[in-house]
Amino acid sequence: MKRCPECRRDYYDDSLIYCLDDGTALLEGPVSEEEPRTALLADLSTETPTKEFVEPASRNDARKISSRTSVIAGILGIILVTALGVGGYFYFGRGSVKQIDSIAVMPFVNESGNPDVEYLSDGMTESLINSLSTLPNLSVKARNTVFRYKGKEIDEKKVGQELSVQAVLFGRFIQRGDDLTLFLSLVESRTGNALWGEQYDRKMQDLSALRNDIVRDVAQKLRTRLSNADTTNLTKDYTANAEALRLYFHGRYFWEKRNQESIRRSIEYFNQAIEKDPNFARAYSGLADAYIVPANGIAPRDAMPKAKAAVTRALEIDNTLAEAHTSLARILQVYDWNWAEAEREYKRAIDLDPRYPLAHQWYGGYLERTGRLNESIAERKVAVELDPLSPSTSFELGLAYFFARDYDRGIDQFQKALELEKGFPSALQMLLVSYAQKGQFDLAIAKIQEIQESNIPATAGQVYAIAGRKDDAMRMIEELERRGREGYISATTFAFIYTPLGEKDKAIASLEKGYEERAFQMQFLKVDPRWDKLRDDPRFTDLMRRVGLSE
Repeated sequence: MKRCPECRRDYYDDSLIYCLDDGTALLEGPVSEEEPRTALLADLSTETPTKEFVEPASRNDARKISSRTSVIAGILGIILVTALGVGGYFYFGRGSVKQIDSIAVMPFVNESGNPDVEYLSDGMTESLINSLSTLPNLSVKARNTVFRYKGKEIDEKKVGQELSVQAVLFGRFIQRGDDLTLFLSLVESRTGNALWGEQYDRKMQDLSALRNDIVRDVAQKLRTRLSNADTTNLTKDYTANAEALRLYFHGRYFWEKRNQESIRRSIEYFNQAIEKDPNFARAYSGLADAYIVPANGIAPRDAMPKAKAAVTRALEIDNTLAEAHTSLARILQVYDWNWAEAEREYKRAIDLDPRYPLAHQWYGGYLERTGRLNESIAERKVAVELDPLSPSTSFELGLAYFFARDYDRGIDQFQKALELEKGFPSALQMLLVSYAQKGQFDLAIAKIQEIQESNIPATAGQVYAIAGRKDDAMRMIEELERRGREGYISATTFAFIYTPLGEKDKAIASLEKGYEERAFQMQFLKVDPRWDKLRDDPRFTDLMRRVGLSE
């Protein structure tokens, strides 16, 4: 046992040298009036005799020499212990510039030999990131940024430099049946020195408790001082049902893939998690997110009411869930067109969690579509700072520049998003449209032919139309109409092609259908340059009024 002589706190971790509360050098053994205190440093007042010893002239001289030596050694010992104690305080204690206040949690490595449990490594990583992000004095890199390192050889020094973090947390796990073994190691990024390591052996039914143990241990090893509220938020149990948590992890794993098939699979898993625990707020929030994203391929009038029901239930269970307020704000914006209430929900989400990138990203979209373009760019930049290696945050910033008619900066951001994720669909589509808006038709069309127009008919149709290639544009419309008979294609997709062709009546008719559908693209009416040829038409002005974007 070790104990702090100042606050008298006991420590059973023999690897600790300094008190986690006040930085004082720890002592070995009990500290009491009756029992001696043994410092961790060697007792410098105890001298080891040398082989060559010259006896002093008298016993008194010997006593004086011995006394002086003991005093000097004692003083040196006190100075050294004090220096180390003060050093420990200023390295680990509060107020220190060297205190670990920034961390990157690397994606946990699945060493089970079973790719079917990959969702578990992603889920545990994301859960730890979300929990640590609630701490007010700790900067935690967002999920999308750290997941750029997934499956790669990781050098902690390089990560520290690239992400500007002081510490990197590594995790690897093995799951065999009901047994789960997790290994964690915390490394100082500047030196590569190991700060802490731990092995956890648990049962799968203890998954929720394991999560709480991990976040508490990591926070302690970072020497983070926690208030009672911090501790509550850090270990907040969203479900005690291990199976519900596992299903939720599975749902988020597929949701992050952002394609139609994977999102529909995520819906199944979120619903199963809710069946296991009907009071699991995060499962409802995840379900709402799955219905919100356009990539699900579900018509808004079918998807959005389900999204709203799910997020409403999430907030009934836990009104402090920032992600649920963000999702509600998104629904109010893109489907209800309740702009004032949407902004209140975005601000509420950011107040609850200022470091939640998606809240800033989507709020930036709100500001952009209401015409507050400078504010939008600033908000999008906050999202990029919080999640710098996320292709979606770079794409969304590019979209803000596009709507501001700053095509060159928009192109730079779309290209950056494509560097982060090769073939990222939204970034690729807007890159080609931006080229066309700038008049770089040859560049845009060459890229379309390289990709093959049949893979991106909506984008190809727009580019052909802007370039004045009517026959090619009409061919893409025919292809889109064919696909629309097999699945949902937004009516506004046709309006984007008809408008540059000068087909105003057909464009307005398509937008009217988009209004009836509550189509996602209707929110772009106020700012999108692709509608500029319609702005002098009173029918277009009336559509903007009905969507709530003009008086």
